[in-house]
Amino acid sequence: MLHIGLTGGIGSGKTTIANIFSTLGIPVYDADSVAKNIMQTNKTVRNKVIACFGNDVYRDGLLNRELLASIVFNDPAKLQELNAIIHPAVIQDAEDWFRHHDHASFAIKEAALIFESGSHKQLDYVIGVWAPKSLRIERTIERGGLTKQQVLNRISQQMNEEEKMKKCDFVIDNSGDKPVIPQVFDLHEKLNTISRLTISE
Repeated sequence: MLHIGLTGGIGSGKTTIANIFSTLGIPVYDADSVAKNIMQTNKTVRNKVIACFGNDVYRDGLLNRELLASIVFNDPAKLQELNAIIHPAVIQDAEDWFRHHDHASFAIKEAALIFESGSHKQLDYVIGVWAPKSLRIERTIERGGLTKQQVLNRISQQMNEEEKMKKCDFVIDNSGDKPVIPQVFDLHEKLNTISRLTISE
């Protein structure tokens, strides 16, 4: 089975692409959702987060995501500290998840920070989802909850989008200029073919 990464900057539409693959029967691991769950339920991670950011990041036993985001997305050093706590736990969890889905020809790990976290080293191929910066900002604001400045702050903390796409093995254009469903279908067929050839070797 192939281990595939799916990545893209905030507002690129990688979740939409992941949902199309899921509709085609491909197992998809949502690393961002798992990270939130781990911060809530993993006692070791929780204690490290409290030690680093203070007791206020948990309110009535629940992670105060708004407060944590306001800290880390305004301080690159703090974001790095949080990632150092979360990434190893998520990478290990994803490895366990892949083992439980080895019946599929390929499975996908959807994550914004595949290269930044180093998790690409455990993957066979990485798919990038690309959209221009202006469109990504527009989509994220429309999604609700963030101002334009907050979106820009988050973009500034992520790897340069052009650099990220160059590191990817495949790129899906989600700018609106090309329909995405045919691109996903084409990639689905390619990856199934690669998987079959790998098994036959």
